[in-house]
Amino acid sequence: MEKQGGNGCKRQVVVESPVRPLRSLVRPCFIFLLFLSTVIVIILLGFPDRFSQTDWWKNLSLYTYYHRWTNPDRHRGPSPTTIPPTTVPAPPSTTIRPLPTNHNHLGYPRNYHFIVDEPDKCNTQTPFLVLIVPVAPGNLAARDAIRRTWGNETMVQGKKVQTLFMLGLPGGPVAQELQEKVNQESQVHHDLLQSNFLDSYLNLTIKTMVIMDWLATHCTNATYAMKIDSDMFLNVENLMTMLLRPDVPKVNYLTGMLMWDRPVIRNPNSKWYVPVEMLADDRYPTYTLGMGYVFSNDLPERFVAVSKDIKLFNIEDAYVGACMKKLGLSPTNSPDPWQWKAYLGKYNRCEFSKVITYILSRSSQIVEYWMDLKKTPGSPCH
Repeated sequence: MEKQGGNGCKRQVVVESPVRPLRSLVRPCFIFLLFLSTVIVIILLGFPDRFSQTDWWKNLSLYTYYHRWTNPDRHRGPSPTTIPPTTVPAPPSTTIRPLPTNHNHLGYPRNYHFIVDEPDKCNTQTPFLVLIVPVAPGNLAARDAIRRTWGNETMVQGKKVQTLFMLGLPGGPVAQELQEKVNQESQVHHDLLQSNFLDSYLNLTIKTMVIMDWLATHCTNATYAMKIDSDMFLNVENLMTMLLRPDVPKVNYLTGMLMWDRPVIRNPNSKWYVPVEMLADDRYPTYTLGMGYVFSNDLPERFVAVSKDIKLFNIEDAYVGACMKKLGLSPTNSPDPWQWKAYLGKYNRCEFSKVITYILSRSSQIVEYWMDLKKTPGSPCH
């Protein structure tokens, strides 16, 4: 048997083509290359943030495509680290404007510019309080609900109040149509501000810092300003009563629902995940919950200035807390901290008459509760 096997082998050598041995190497080489490629892809997908922070990797043209693919929000458009287009909507031939080389942090709001603006809103009548609501371009229902309720409170206790809405760029296949509707809405209401970053949850920090930039450049004569979410019930009367107290500062002041010693979420499956590459600290500085916080209007310009030195991370309210810490300041408890409510449970007219903020689940509730609270004169607790 062994001899036959040897003879068989010799016969096979005699009849084999000279190129056959080379061909026999093709399959194992192909398998090896396939395995190597698979390993590389697994490494890239498994550690996207580490590679995205590596300078040599960013210099490769492949980095652009890799970043788009590994970005979990890629179906909605650019990520927070993607440079926005200069026009809306951007045609395929539009060139991308590079960020200024001296502003390395994407949280710095002057990397962006306004495409819808109301530059004279604070010049015609000097507001005591400016309310700015970050809202998605397509969320017209929330804007209309606010316009019908607390956003329509323009004079409170003899003080001028101004309400505006901050938008980013719409994304997706209906972006152009939605942008046209935004432009029409602006012509009707003249209360929209829009900047050229993609409007997304991941870009809320950019959105908030752009709000600060608008206040710092267009509304320096206001005494206080407030960032408040679009799903909020706001009792402007109670807020004004608090701001008019003699013990409430008019400078270096930030208040709301305070968050102390909160851990940074490292779970990639969490909505509030922040990788170490974006924020190395394991705990946030003291900050005010993003549902709504009010601040003296000397702070926006200082926030804009320090944002050049604070790396962008995607938890916007904590980022403002980081700005305060960089300035050597800290948020302050309001005179009655219990007025800053997140949820009250079941609607109660008496309770709503006492709070400053409350989170709602839908826009129609803003109108419903506001109309009920205002329906009759006298105390709502009787």
